[in-house]
Amino acid sequence: MKRLIAATLFTALMAGTALADTTLKLVEVITSPERTETLKSIVSTFESANPGTKVEIVSLPWSDAFQKFATMVSAGDVPDVIEMPDTWLSLYANNGMLESLEPYLKEWEHTKDLSARTLELGRDVKDTAYMLPYGFYLRAMFYNKKLLERAGVTEPPKTLEAFAEASKKVSAIPGKYGYCLRGGPGGLNGWVMFGASMAGSNSFFNEDGTSTFDSPGWIKGLTYVVDLYKNGYAPKDSVNWGFNEIVAGFYSGTCAFLDQDPDALIAIAQRMKAEDFGVMTMPKGPDGKTFPTIGFAGWSMMASSANKDLSWKLISTLEGPEGNIAWNKKTGALPALTTAEKDPFYQSEQFKGWFAELADTNAVPTTMPTYLEEFAFFKDSLVIKTSQEALLGDITPEELAKQWADYMTKAQKKFLAAK
Repeated sequence: MKRLIAATLFTALMAGTALADTTLKLVEVITSPERTETLKSIVSTFESANPGTKVEIVSLPWSDAFQKFATMVSAGDVPDVIEMPDTWLSLYANNGMLESLEPYLKEWEHTKDLSARTLELGRDVKDTAYMLPYGFYLRAMFYNKKLLERAGVTEPPKTLEAFAEASKKVSAIPGKYGYCLRGGPGGLNGWVMFGASMAGSNSFFNEDGTSTFDSPGWIKGLTYVVDLYKNGYAPKDSVNWGFNEIVAGFYSGTCAFLDQDPDALIAIAQRMKAEDFGVMTMPKGPDGKTFPTIGFAGWSMMASSANKDLSWKLISTLEGPEGNIAWNKKTGALPALTTAEKDPFYQSEQFKGWFAELADTNAVPTTMPTYLEEFAFFKDSLVIKTSQEALLGDITPEELAKQWADYMTKAQKKFLAAK
């Protein structure tokens, strides 16, 4: 009997030790100080509910997160949970590196509260939830009311033609510019929106799998962006600007226009009076349509995690009502949970521009072809290098379009052949 009791106590002690030694690694890739602090707060709630479990948070700067995370994975330093951008999902899911969340979603009490769009996009690869989106980023155009008034622009520009003219007028003011161009990391969205709006279509491919990037309409749109920069309607150093730089360029009054998601609203609202700026639908092209990009990010579990059930508990804490609302209030994303839309935060005047854009039938939300494995490299490497070359005049817009079209045609045809 004594031996049995001793063995039982030993087992309990060992179990307690194992529990105390349990550490989950969580990688954050769309990083800012505010987001990281909010993440730590939500994680502390998880740790309190799971005594003995600690979460190590690794925050990667977005500007080089793609390369840094790939290096971590290749070195075997694989986390349990990762903040998964839509542009990476196909790459990691198709290579068997992400765990299906379907079994957990069947049992989770809040699955029914997830919007249809959340589940649809989370299941973008193989119709399987390899990621649970926490929110959505829809582009709209911020405008500085005081700068426009100073430049003699009487109303926010509704067309691409009027946008270029307004940018020209603002840029005539010493030290001021029209457009906060994102020429560095994450700049693809701007090129796509202007390109598609000028082309009158957001189709990335023809039926035979060939890319539309080198079609006349898209070339005209890419040329439009290059001309904004070459004509001095965007700051010279914006060729290297990423998210933080373009947002700072707007709230500092350097630029009059900024196309961004609701996440930019957080920093802007802290530094500008509400009456000094507005948010409007993206300018429309010759066909009267505009194609604002809509992106998303979420939480994924790595297939190699040794603590899958615990990792799901962490994801469900992040994605549950309290965690999701707290997180999106800091990220500015439109919420993944249907009940979250009723929160007073989303009823404010600040979000009016995005909801007006969503209601505009001539503003067509555009999703990137993230189902292609090659898209992550395209967006985070090839596009940055080649678009900067085009802005600096080292290659023509036609050459830029051809490089993009050649790469994407190969990727799409490979995808179609595998179906």
